[in-house]
Order: sequence, then structure tokens, then C-alpha cells
Amino acid sequence: MGYIKFDKTQLINLEYSLDKEMVRSNRSGAFSCTTIVGCNTRKYHGLLISKQPQLDGEHHVLLSKVDESVIQRDAIFNLGVNKYPGKFHPKGHKYIRDFTADIIPVVTYRVGGVVLTKETMFVTEQEMVMIRYTLREAHSPTRLRLQPFLAFRNIHSLSKRNIYNDTKYTAITNGIKVRMYEGYPYLHLQLSKKGGEYVHAPDWYNDLEYVQEAARGYEAHEDLFVPGFFEVPIKKGESIILSASTAEVQPGSLTRLFNSELKKRIPRDSFRNSLLNTATQFFALKDNKASITAGFPWMGFSGRYTFISLPGLSLVESEKGICKKVIDNMVNRMNGPFFPESIIQNREIYHSADTSLWFFHALQHCMGNINQETLWKHYGGVMEKILNGYAEGYDPAIHMNDEGLLWIDSSKPALTWMNAESNGRCHSARYGYVVEVNALWYNAIKFAVELASAANQEDFVDKWSPVEQKLKQSFPEVFWNEQLGYLTDFVTENGQDTRVRPNQVISVGLRYTPMPKNKIKKILDVAVQQLLTPRGLRSLSPRDPGYKGRYFGDTFSRDTAYHQGTVWVWPLGFFTNAWFKVYGRQGADFIKKLYTGFEETITENGIGTVSEIFEGDPPHKACGALSFAASLGELLRIDRMLSGGKK
Repeated sequence: MGYIKFDKTQLINLEYSLDKEMVRSNRSGAFSCTTIVGCNTRKYHGLLISKQPQLDGEHHVLLSKVDESVIQRDAIFNLGVNKYPGKFHPKGHKYIRDFTADIIPVVTYRVGGVVLTKETMFVTEQEMVMIRYTLREAHSPTRLRLQPFLAFRNIHSLSKRNIYNDTKYTAITNGIKVRMYEGYPYLHLQLSKKGGEYVHAPDWYNDLEYVQEAARGYEAHEDLFVPGFFEVPIKKGESIILSASTAEVQPGSLTRLFNSELKKRIPRDSFRNSLLNTATQFFALKDNKASITAGFPWMGFSGRYTFISLPGLSLVESEKGICKKVIDNMVNRMNGPFFPESIIQNREIYHSADTSLWFFHALQHCMGNINQETLWKHYGGVMEKILNGYAEGYDPAIHMNDEGLLWIDSSKPALTWMNAESNGRCHSARYGYVVEVNALWYNAIKFAVELASAANQEDFVDKWSPVEQKLKQSFPEVFWNEQLGYLTDFVTENGQDTRVRPNQVISVGLRYTPMPKNKIKKILDVAVQQLLTPRGLRSLSPRDPGYKGRYFGDTFSRDTAYHQGTVWVWPLGFFTNAWFKVYGRQGADFIKKLYTGFEETITENGIGTVSEIFEGDPPHKACGALSFAASLGELLRIDRMLSGGKK
């Protein structure tokens, strides 16, 4: 029995198994995602999903799934599972006897006297997935039939039966290559064993139903194209690999490649190792340029979450070198003082008040092995560009006042991380003096002054030290509410917005904060009473009339709840740092209980990983993206803080 355990008696219960999903990505930015029984429930599910820069720069599903059948004495036993309106067909889940995921996903099927295992391996450096079938038991001649389902479409859309797809194929070594539409790469489907037969029988399978999309208020029916099927004999004890790749491979190398990939994996034999295993999957590296995917399966690039997640992701020993490449790649993409916040249709969007300030936080935690003078030499010019750009109003919607505070114009209420919008409306409008933006601003200036002092940059120190001192005085004066005993969320011409949100916790959980310890304790007391849950911090207190404790329904319903009560994991890292500021090592037991409480989540939804958000009301159901970089990163940083590492 491995570390990641499932109730074997429940695996054949689709209500149990369809909620459990696996995600695996690689350095090329491609990924694979489906349920543990292989039944796709989202349009974002697929065995090979890769970026298509020549089309729109977004991810596209090439290979949706492969359905297997075991053939003995002319009897065909279908192992696949598909949902159609009103029914499942076939119902291969009834043959599942075990599922493990300690290194890679392994499904065990029993069909009469046949025992077959299926292992799925997503290759690290290539756009390639391999499925290894091993016949463990059989009492008569056995054949495998493998039927690939193709989509060739953007992950945010659905494939529909049409007359424009190319139904032809080209024979290659031990397989075929196919391409549904012009402009896409070819998909190469190859067997590791000679002697397999490919039968070309092009057809559409209509109305596959994705229950998760229906629940989210989206169109939920897709038509998938099946070009034909492979049929191959398999003997007891034999393993056969089916590979799907955007490049042709040498079939004789597949077994060696599969085994070498196994050795690269961090075994999921503990909670911490499960986090480390998943943390490696957020990095992509192309042309020696590294980036971070914010979350899977539908999230792409986010500058803000790149910098928030990087301190924790950098704790993975094998990723220390790539973290600097991520930062340098971000620096090379700057527009004035701003980093790109998102990418839409291959176009970088610079629409954020805080992303550039999170850059300083990332440097503080990712470059701890570099002395201050060297760090200034590498990044001092970037820091100066950012600080000057904010102070001089490079973006007219953001400017610094005489007290050193940053002001956001009311015309841009969605420039912070609480930026959910629909129908032109920002559901958590925040502008004026925003608490965590100004706390990040203070942290950035103090850190830059510290580095500049070490590098003897007197002009910089003379310019920015007075601003730091002004901020230390003006920040508490503007944001502290003595009567309520906490920091207000933002301040406008109309006064303080006193809603209780986690932003005040973030503000005092940064390395440098203008708030004294006695007031940090009061902020934590309020957070414990109103925001803290076993899954992180609520985005709004349940005492607030605008609180929404459930996250479900169509896009508008979910957007209205996104920052109005849903629980976010990543602010817990800042809660932890603030907690240690107040209670020191004596507070470790409290934090350790919160940290270890997440262990039970890694088999509930995204296997071996942690979701983006959880519902505000108990039992705090996981929702949002299945696997979120900032959630993983901050849990790893909490683990580091618990072990006495630098905060």
C-alpha cells in the first residue's frame, strides 16, 4: 500500500472516482489531465495538451483520450469510460481493482482471469505521453485494442463534427501520424512492439458530455474524431507502450525512455514530497527562457502569481537554477516599471498595481544565497526603474502622494489581486490607498534601500530613505482603525473601507512592515476569529453582509464569490510569517496543525496537489483550478518556516 491511498471498494463508484483528477505537466509547457478512471469530465481534460504558438499561443487538446479493450476468444471487454447524455458507455470502470499514484498513475483492471495494469507517463522534455500496458495474468491468448480520440482544438472551446477535418493518415514506424486541421503539428501514435495492426476506420463519436462544464454553466457536449484503432497481441508478463507525440520517435527507445523518466520523479511517499513533486510541474523552459504556469488545467501565465509562488517553488532543490531564469525572463519583458500580468491571444497585458512590487518579495526569498552587494549589481537598476516609475506616475492611474503612499484612481478598481470582473463590473472594487499595495510598496523601498546601502549607492539611499520614513509614519495613520483594532482594506475620499479581508494579514506578513508587533497581534486575533479556516484565509469575513460561503454556478455566480468569502491558501504563508513575528517558535504547534491539515486534501480533488481555492463555508470544498502554483509555493514556504528556515 502506497502513501496516496484510495478506497478500492469505491473506485468503481463514479460519484467517488470522477471527482478525483490527475494533472501532469512538463518543461515544454504541455500537460495531461483527466480523472483517475480516464473518463473526461471537463473540456480541459486530455492526454496530450500543448501550446500552439503558431495559432494563438494557448493550449490545445490534441489527444483527448485512449479507450482500451481486452480481447479474448473473440470476446471484447471495453475498459474505457465515457459519459453521454443520460448514460455512461462503455462502463469500463467496473473492471478497475486498484489505483495508485506514488510515482505515476497506475490503474489495475481485472477482466475474468485477465489482470492488466496501465501506467501513464508524461515526458519531461518533450510534447509526449506514454501509456504502458502490462499483462499480469492471463489464461488464454490476449489482444489489446487501443482507440485514440482526437480533438485538435483550443482548451477553452469544444470540438464539433465537421467536414473539414483531414481523415487521412500516414504510416510511420509501428504506427501512424495524423493531423485533423492545417496549422497544427502532426500527432504521432506509435507502439513499442512490432506486429501490431492499425485499422483505419475514421468516425466521429458525438455528444460526449462533460459534467463539470455543465455544472459551471458552460456548453458541455463535444464530438471527438477517432481515426481508427490499434490491435496488438500481448503475452503474460509483457509490457507494450503506446506513445503519442508531436514528433516521431524510435519505438525501440520507448522502454528505455519510460524507465529513465521514472527515475526523474520525486516519489509521492510523504506529504512534503507530494508538494515537491507537484511544484516542479509549474516551470516551463523554452529557448532557455523560463516561466511559471499559474495553475492547471485552465490557467496560464500570471506575473503576480509568478512572483508570489516563486519563493516557495524555489525551495525545490532541483529548481534553484531555473528560478533565476524565471526572474530574468520577467525582467526582459518589462514595459517601463511594469511586468506583464497576463497574456491574451499572444499579447502581454500590463494591468496591475502590485505585480512589480511582488518582484521585490520574490528577490528577498529566492536570492538568499547572493550577497546584498551582488544582488544590487544584478537587479538594482530594475528596482530603481520600478520605484521611480511608481513615484513619477508612469501609469496615470497610480501615483505617489506627499506622504509616500500610493494612490489608485477610482477609474481602475481592478488593479489588485482581487480583480474578478464580469459584464464590465469589478466585483471587489478596491482603489484609493489600498492596504497590501502600500505595504508591498514599503517593503520594496526598505529592501532596496538596504541593498543600496550595502552597495554604497548613496544617491539612491538619500532619495528613498526619507520616503521610507514617511511611509513608516503615514501607513498606520491612514490604515489603522483604533476603534476596530485592525487595518482597513482601502481608503478613499469617502473614508475607510472596514471590511475584514486577508489583505491586512498579507501587509504584516511581509519581511518588512510599518506596523509594530502589538498591532500585528491584534490583526492576527481578528484574522483567527473571522478569516482563518483549515484551508487558508477567507477573502471576506462571514460577518459581512456581502459574504458568499459557496462557490458554484455559472461564470457570473462564481465571479461574484471569488473574492467575497472563498478561502485562499497562499495568504496563509503571510499569516504564518506574521504569527512567528508575534509568537516566535512558541507558535509553531499552531502553524504545524494548519500545515499538516492539508495532507488530507491531496487525495480529495487534484491528486498529489492543492487547489486554487476552497469554499468559505464548511466542509470547505475544493474548487477553482485543480493545481495552483501559489498554493503549493506558500505551503512549501510554511514548511520551511516550521523547520526554522529564513522567512
